[in-house]
Amino acid sequence: MKIEVNEAREFERVSSLMEDPAAVFVFGSNLRGAHAGGAARAARLHYGALEGKGVGFWGRSYAIPTMDEALRTLPLEEIDVYVHRFLRAAKALPERIFVVTRIGCGIAGYQDEQIAPLFDLAPENVKLPEGWREYNLDG
Repeated sequence: MKIEVNEAREFERVSSLMEDPAAVFVFGSNLRGAHAGGAARAARLHYGALEGKGVGFWGRSYAIPTMDEALRTLPLEEIDVYVHRFLRAAKALPERIFVVTRIGCGIAGYQDEQIAPLFDLAPENVKLPEGWREYNLDG
């Protein structure tokens, strides 16, 4: 199943969910913690992500690495380790809402249908991009 992405609707989904003070912005990062573009830049400018910190909680954000220190794309197996670390954190904090952006689907170069299955065990407080949960249920 190919996931069709409506960028405007995805931006609206993320913006709306982030209005909740309990919301955490989940974005794809690099292990260098250089948050220069896309969702990583938004995390730095608006949600407390820190330069030099490429993994985990910072402010109202959570960084999941999809690229290494040299800004090369990580293999899916490595990204999966970081995703499952994130999912454990999300399960431990059921009072928070985790708003997942399309991690790995920008500069890292993966397709939604490659990344979505990594979130197959996401609890209900993890709000996935449009089409990802359906993909997980079908896949």
